[in-house]
Order: sequence, then C-alpha cells, then structure tokens
Amino acid sequence: MGLWSTKSMTELQTEVSSEEGGGLKRSLGALNLTLLGIGAIIGAGIFVLTGTAAAQHAGPAIVVSFILAGLGCLFAGLCYAEFASMIPIAGSAYTYAYATMGEFVAWIIGWDLILEYLFAASTVAVGWAGYFTAFLRDYLGIQLPAALTNAPFEVAAGSHLPHATGAIMNLPAVLLVMLLTGLLVLGIRESARFNNFIVFLKVTIVLLVIGFGAAYINTANWVPFIPESTGSFGSFGYSGVLAAAGVIFFAYIGFDAVSTAAQETKNPQRDLPIGILASLAVCTVLYILMALVMTGIANYRELNVPDPVYVAIAKAGPALSWLKLFVSLGAIAGLSSVVLVMLMGQPRIFFAMSRDGLLPPVFAKVHPKFRTPWLATLITGSIAAVVAGLFPIGLLGQLVSIGTLFAFVIVCAGILVLRKRRPELPRPFRTPMVPLVPVLGILSCGALMAGLGFDTWVRLFVWMALGLVVYFGYGRRHSRIGAAAGEAGAAQGSVADLGLGK
Repeated sequence: MGLWSTKSMTELQTEVSSEEGGGLKRSLGALNLTLLGIGAIIGAGIFVLTGTAAAQHAGPAIVVSFILAGLGCLFAGLCYAEFASMIPIAGSAYTYAYATMGEFVAWIIGWDLILEYLFAASTVAVGWAGYFTAFLRDYLGIQLPAALTNAPFEVAAGSHLPHATGAIMNLPAVLLVMLLTGLLVLGIRESARFNNFIVFLKVTIVLLVIGFGAAYINTANWVPFIPESTGSFGSFGYSGVLAAAGVIFFAYIGFDAVSTAAQETKNPQRDLPIGILASLAVCTVLYILMALVMTGIANYRELNVPDPVYVAIAKAGPALSWLKLFVSLGAIAGLSSVVLVMLMGQPRIFFAMSRDGLLPPVFAKVHPKFRTPWLATLITGSIAAVVAGLFPIGLLGQLVSIGTLFAFVIVCAGILVLRKRRPELPRPFRTPMVPLVPVLGILSCGALMAGLGFDTWVRLFVWMALGLVVYFGYGRRHSRIGAAAGEAGAAQGSVADLGLGK
C-alpha cells in the first residue's frame, strides 16, 4: 500500500504554512516568471555545450538540434504548467508526483532529479572553470597548470570506459563549488532584482555576440550543413543531429524552475504558462541565432573546448577583440549564478525527501542560526565538487540531459494517468490537446534520450537501480506517509475481522 500512498493537498498546505510562516506571498507576475525562466535557462548550454555538441555530433546542424530540443521542452512545459497550477505551492516534480501519483513514482522522480541538479551544478562548474582560466590567462597574465585545470578522466569517442588524462583535478571548478556551498550554508536570499540584473547581463552579452559576430560569418563554415556520418550512431549525419539535441537539451534545463515558483505567483492559471512558454521561446530564438553565429565564424571542429564562445570571437580577429572581455565576464558571472541555483535546489529536494522519511534525517537538519538545510547543502556541495574536479563536461552533460529527459517523460505520462484516474481534481490550467501533447512530449523526450547513446543509457539504468536499492532498503521502511497508510490499512483489517466492517 505504501508504494502508491499520496500526500493530500491539505497536508501539503499545512507543511508550507508551518515552514514559511503562513505561506509565501503571491507577488510574481508573468514578466517576473519569464525573467526567472530565462535566468535559469541561459547558462552552460549556450556558453559551453553548444560548441561541444557541434564539434562531436551535428556540425552546423546544431541549429536543428536546438529546434528539436525546444519542441520536447514545449510539450513537457505544458504538462508542468498543469501540475503547477493544480498544486500552487513551493516544490518540484517530486512534490507533484507525491501528491498525485504516489510515493514510488515520487521517489523515482526525486532520485532522478539528482542527475539534474547535483550533476548540473558540476557540469556548469566545469564550464565556468574554462572561461575563468581563459580570463586569468588573457587579461591577468596568470597561466594555471594544465594538470590543475583539466579532468583526470576522459571518455574518448567510441570508448565505454574513462581513461586517465594525466591531469590531477579541475581545481577552479572545485573551488567555485566549495565557495558557493559555503555561501548557501550561511544563507542566500536572491531577490527578483538580482535575478533581473543577471538576466540583463546574460542576454546583453548574447545579443552583443550575435549582433557584432554576424558581420564576420563565413558561410563556407556552414558547408556541409549536416556533416557526413562517420558510420557510428551519433557521430554526424542525421543521427548526429539527434544525438546533439539530446546533449544540448541541457541548455533548456531550468524552465521547470518557473513551475516551482507557483506559490508565489499571483495568477498561476494565467502567469505560469506564460512564464514557461515565453522563457522557452526567447531562449530558443537566442540559442538558434547564437549557434548560427558561432558555427559561421569558426569551423565547428574548432569548438570542442570549454569556452567555445570565447574561441569563436577570437577567430573573428582583432576587430572583435574588445568583445572577448565582455564574453568572459558575462560567462563567469552568469555560469556562477546557475551553479548557485543548482546547488540551492538539490538540498531542498533532499530536505523534502528526508522530511517524508525517504532519506535519513540528516538531510532535514536545519542550522539553528542560519535556518538553512546546512548538512544537506554540505553533502551536495562536497559530492558536486568531487564530480566537477574529476570528470569532463561532455560526460556530465549527457548524464544531466538523460536524467532530466526521463523526469520530463514521467511528468508527461503523469498527466495522462491523472486525466484517467483523477478527472475530478481541479485544474486551473489544463494542458491543451490531451492526449496529443503529453504523448508528443513522451515521444520527443524519449527520442532525445535514444539519441544519447548506449553508454549513457547504461549509466542511467545503473543510477536508477542504485536508487531502487536505497528506496527498498531504507526509504520504504521509514516512509512517514507509507507507514501511516499501512497503519490505516491494518486498522481497517482489524475492524473487518471483528465483524464491524462493511
């Protein structure tokens, strides 16, 4: 019975009231949510993974990959909007699943979200380190040793296992994660004004690159638009376009942050869909234009570096040398804020799962002075720092993408299940064209997952298998909701045994 036990809406509202001092103030409108989405989305995807995906998979056709990934996000975003409007309180897909589909599905999503938040923090930190190292080298004359700025392990194309590179660790990435973890333990309150400033900075940098870089495009770099396949799945050709879409899907991660702000939204039914869809539309247009400029200025084979935007601008020659400083500063500031958000999100998921009994109580410990989940934050930051220091961005980006895509598949499937099993639930926002939109979401996200290749799938199955071991070994036995449901079932059985039942 505990596997499918759900949390009631009343209980969720009570938890929020007790933790937030009466609930969060509904003060966000559609513009705030759109800026929140843009701020969360624009990060390592556009500044880092675009170059990697173009160089290894799609070539100039990375533009098509962005469109495919954007469509998958559109369908998933519509499903997210329905969940967020049904449960307009602070939380995540884990909370939505627990309230609607049961504990087991909630656990799967919660465990899977670790791939999105924790590994995304590591991925973005690696990308940040690339720009930070280039900034030190070019503007301060500080050349960090290669052994301290690269991952000691790397997975070569066509290989299944990582091999040593000779490096020790990516020290800048480790130090960034540790610094931001310390700040989060002390307590960080990001205001809408700060977020808007970061969004303005990021978008300004992107528009500068697009606007000034367009004049230096060499159309010969776009020929052939889809490089000929090497014979291996995902290595250029049409399969490469699909594989690149799965990789750069990471660029769209963050729009679900809009749905987590549902409790602070004035009109969730109207504003949440606008925030989700508008932020996706704006970022998709910026991504496509940025990809065209980058692959037009530099040959796609030259972009397989941690700082591809910087490399593309440098390729344009002295005329755009002034822009390199702004690109570096914008990437450093923008990427660090994304790492902060990811490191902030993961402990909250751990906190929620621990509060429900699915993880040990240590994850729910709140600092007596700073009122932050400090132990969960330290654990998250420590793991993220180790991962960022040891593994390359390509491997991490694929893990994050497949984990997030899997969560989106479950969310889309959840809409189909709830429409069938719980049609009476109030739905302020209804996903249009059901079952078409959820089915298209499942198919598109599933296709992007398929494009990530066999090795990434194996890592996902290993990760989920580990999660099932943790759940059945600890979570199910300590679940607060499942235990209550079991006691209620036992009590009903005792009444029936006494002849007092129906």
